[in-house]
Amino acid sequence: MKIKKECLKTIIEAAKEMHPKEFLAFLSIGRKKDLIEEFVIIPQMIYGRSSASFNLAMLPVDKSIVGTAHSHPSGSYFPSSEDLITFRKSGRIHVIVAYPYNEKNWKAYDSMGREIILEVI
Repeated sequence: MKIKKECLKTIIEAAKEMHPKEFLAFLSIGRKKDLIEEFVIIPQMIYGRSSASFNLAMLPVDKSIVGTAHSHPSGSYFPSSEDLITFRKSGRIHVIVAYPYNEKNWKAYDSMGREIILEVI
């Protein structure tokens, strides 16, 4: 799986803007099924200092959504137990960007919380 560099940079910038609150969005592919091109923010998202949440009913029925991206203001990019629950419900690819939010402070995970390689192009 791959992610466009501009998409990752925008996720990182959004995390900076939301700090000290957690940022959350959904990852979306385009025509190429192995390339994440953009992220989607759904209505009624709740952003807090230690978590972000969403109403599953607000998630569009959209096969292009493949996972989530969210921030950890704490600086850890390891998934929490709550993250693992979200991962299992919300697609196959998940990105966590950690404070101080730069191109070196992020990791990608599969739906079970195992670290995976997400190529940036």
